[in-house]
Amino acid sequence: MNPAATIGMAIRSAGAGALALALQASRQDTLAAFDRAWAAAQGRVPQRGDLNPPLWELGHIGWFQAWWLARNPLRGQGWGADPDVARPPSSGDALYDSSRVPHNTRWHLPLPDADSTRHELAAQLGQTLALLGQAPATDHGLYFFRLALLHEDMHHEAALYMAQALGWPMHDARWQPRPLPGPAPTLALPASTLILGEAAPGFSFDNELGPHHVELPAFEIDAQVRRWTDVLPFVEAGGYSDAQWWPAASGDWRRQHLQDHGPQPRYLRPPAAGRSDWQVWRWGRWQALDGALPACHLNCYEAAAWCAWAGRRLPSEAEWQLAASARPEAFDWGGVWEWTATPFGGWPGFQAHPYRDYSAPWFGSRRVLRGASWLTQPRLHHPNYRNYFTPERNDIPAGLRSCTA
Repeated sequence: MNPAATIGMAIRSAGAGALALALQASRQDTLAAFDRAWAAAQGRVPQRGDLNPPLWELGHIGWFQAWWLARNPLRGQGWGADPDVARPPSSGDALYDSSRVPHNTRWHLPLPDADSTRHELAAQLGQTLALLGQAPATDHGLYFFRLALLHEDMHHEAALYMAQALGWPMHDARWQPRPLPGPAPTLALPASTLILGEAAPGFSFDNELGPHHVELPAFEIDAQVRRWTDVLPFVEAGGYSDAQWWPAASGDWRRQHLQDHGPQPRYLRPPAAGRSDWQVWRWGRWQALDGALPACHLNCYEAAAWCAWAGRRLPSEAEWQLAASARPEAFDWGGVWEWTATPFGGWPGFQAHPYRDYSAPWFGSRRVLRGASWLTQPRLHHPNYRNYFTPERNDIPAGLRSCTA
C-alpha cells in the first residue's frame, strides 16, 4: 500500500488531539507556501482561469474554516447540518466566498494586506482549536474540522502547482518527485464484482458515497504509473504531430498546444544540438530529465493519446479501485494523479453534503483522477478519494497508468 495512505486513512477518523496537531501543521505549510509566493512575485500572478491571487487564496482558507466552524451554529450536526443556517455577518463574505465571488474579480477586490490577513488567520485558527476542544467526539461532531483540514490541504497543493506553473523556486525536499523502479509487470485481475461507494470509517466526501455493485470483466493494469522512459518514445516518434491519436476535442486542444508549446509536453524541451538529454522545467529552471520519474503534467488528452499509440487504454475508476484494494502490496500509487476514463458524477443515491459546491456543480464536465501526487499532502492520500479536473488541464501534477486494450 502507498505508505502515505495510512496517514490519509487515519486522519479521516482522527480524534480531537490528532486533528489539532494536523490543523496547525497544515496552517504552517499554508503560510510557508504563501511566503514563497509573496517573495517570488509580491503576491502578483497573471489573471488566468487556472490561478488565484495568493492573498485571496490565503484569506479564502481562513474564511472557509470560520464559515463552517466558528460561524456555523449547526457544526455539531456534521453532514446533516443545514448549510443555509443564519450566521453572524462578516466582511469576508463579499471577498472570499468562492461560491459567490466570481473568479475574474478576485484580482480587483479590496483585500486586506498580507500582515492583516496573517493576523486574521491566527485568530481564526485559535477559534477553531478552541471549538475543537469542546467538540463531541463523534463523526458528526468532528465532520467540519476534518473537512476544513482537508480543504486547506487541497489549497496547499494548488499553491505548489501554481508555483511550478509560474516558475517560482522550491527547495523543500518534501515536494520533489521520486524515481520509480524499472518497468513493473502488469497485474492480472480476474472478473470481479466490486462494491463502490461504501462509507469508510470516519469522514467521507459526498461524491465517494452511494454503495453500488460494478461488474468488471478480467483485465490487466500497470502495477505503477508510466515513467518518462515510457512516454518519450511517443513524443520522439512525432506523436504530438500525428492527428490519428487525437480524436474529437483532443484534436482541437492539440492544435492549440502545438502553437503554444510545440510537439512535446508542456514542461519538457527536446535535446538541443550537441546534447542528447531531454530537459524538464521545474521550480523555475531547466534541468536534466530523469527518465525514471513519473510522466507528469500530462492532461487527459495526452494520456489517452499515449494509450492509443501504445495499444492500451486508460482504466476506469472502478478498475483502479479494484486493483488498489485487491493487490495493495503490488499496486504502487501516489507519484502523480492518474487520469481515468470515467466522467465525474455522483453515484447512485447521491446526496450533497453541506458544502454544496464541492461536487454536484462539476458533474459531467470533468474527468475523475485517482491516487495522489508528489505535491499532495499525505493527509489527502486515500484509496477512495476522487479528484476531478477538466481534461485539458496540464498544470496539475497528473500522469497515467494503462490497461490492456
